[in-house]
Amino acid sequence: MKTRGFTLMEVVIAIAITSFIGVIIGVSFNTTIQNKDIIEGQAEHYRMLRAAMNRMVREIGAAYVSDRYDSKRYRDAYDRPTNFVGKRDQLLFSSLSHQRLYGDAKESDQMVIEYQVKSSPDPKAKGRMDLVRREKALLEERMERGGTEDALFEGAKKIEFQYWNSERKQWEDEWDTRRTERKSILPTRVKITLTAVDESGKEVKYTTQTRIMMNTEFPRYE
Repeated sequence: MKTRGFTLMEVVIAIAITSFIGVIIGVSFNTTIQNKDIIEGQAEHYRMLRAAMNRMVREIGAAYVSDRYDSKRYRDAYDRPTNFVGKRDQLLFSSLSHQRLYGDAKESDQMVIEYQVKSSPDPKAKGRMDLVRREKALLEERMERGGTEDALFEGAKKIEFQYWNSERKQWEDEWDTRRTERKSILPTRVKITLTAVDESGKEVKYTTQTRIMMNTEFPRYE
């Protein structure tokens, strides 16, 4: 009995079908990998967003001002080393949230912190705007000077702060303890709104609030 082999046409058709199946499998794997990268990128984006918001909530919640300063070294409350200077798009304040990284570091839990959206401190990220956090662990004159800057959230579009006036029962766009009328009091709450771009390229606002626990100044020793 003679065994019949495959014809050339059958071999060509078999190769074409096998190649087609291989292409489909390859595209499926490639799509799966791309989707995995997209999902991981989105997860990292929201993780950074949550971390940034949580850090601001913790640090602003520990804000304080003190009337205990050397009056010979510092002229007045405007010049003192602890203040709360809040604007609509920028916040500079003293806080009791500093965490020492080394046990023998000559630092305390006091620090100066500043938040604002500005050009990224990363030289490789030209043109990118970041939510930048400036930290100064040692309280010195001129709160607005010195310290180190790091990107708290990359690619931020805008940061907005509002300050709750418990007497007037309303949100205000500025709060400055360097002014005589607000020298000894902080807002009871601060609203934080961070605008960022989501995975579809649209600008989205994320809002949270924090309560300032010590909203009156530490009085001067008698």
